[in-house]
Amino acid sequence: MAGAEQPFDDRDGKIWFDGELVDWRDAKVHILTHALHYASSVFEGARAYSGTVFKLREHNERLIASAEMLGMTMTQSVEELDEAVIQTLKANNLTDAYVRPLVWRGAEQMGVAAERATIHHSVAVWSWPSYFSPEAREKGLRLMIADWKRPSPETIPTKAKAAGLYMICTLTKHKATAEGYDDALMMDWRGRVAECTGANIFFRQGDVLHTPTPDCFLDGITRRTAMELARARGIEVVERTIMPEEMADFEECFITGTAAEITPIGEIGPYKFTVGEITRNLMQDYDDLVNGRS
Repeated sequence: MAGAEQPFDDRDGKIWFDGELVDWRDAKVHILTHALHYASSVFEGARAYSGTVFKLREHNERLIASAEMLGMTMTQSVEELDEAVIQTLKANNLTDAYVRPLVWRGAEQMGVAAERATIHHSVAVWSWPSYFSPEAREKGLRLMIADWKRPSPETIPTKAKAAGLYMICTLTKHKATAEGYDDALMMDWRGRVAECTGANIFFRQGDVLHTPTPDCFLDGITRRTAMELARARGIEVVERTIMPEEMADFEECFITGTAAEITPIGEIGPYKFTVGEITRNLMQDYDDLVNGRS
């Protein structure tokens, strides 16, 4: 499969599209597709390691739940969604890959309302190594503090992995990279620490890990896995409200996500962190788990 620099609409391979494997370049939708105009789409991000997709069932269960939150009822069972991913990996001869399932409303109806629009489903897979460079992962990422804030759950279905929720993430990521940062930390609408543009966040203070309560952002599958790994080591994990000024007292920091995996943070705005033992141990534990070594 081509490298990340190749355009995503011009590649060799197969994409699962509404129950069939089609040539990559033929996986197209109409310009009046409802999802393009009104963000009526949800997606997932998973990773395959040595031919096995890590927590595939959990990802597809969340895909179905996200679709339901946006009023889109899928006709496929979770078992059928799992099989679609497995077949797509095989069709592309990939064992280590990023997996992107997508569900969206089609072009049968234009306007805010789209009750008659067909619900579509696709799966694409491609080779995608670590989201951040090995050098950045070794010394810890540099994050700025974002201007945009995660919205209240009273304004949008924040528990869904919905495309519309990522618009401010794109704006934030663009600004961060333009200013020389790797990513950015977002606060929520109340001014509390929330998450990064595509990853959850953890802090170490003493022998305890602290992570924000996911009451207005995604409770990530990798986030929950990191918590399980930490507790297996006897490390206490506390989910709570975290205010920005508390970062001055934290010693280590790392982020979690399917793309990011477990990645250390070296600084967030004026706050500095060490890439310490707990972070390195959890990075290794996660690598061992997803590769079947534990």
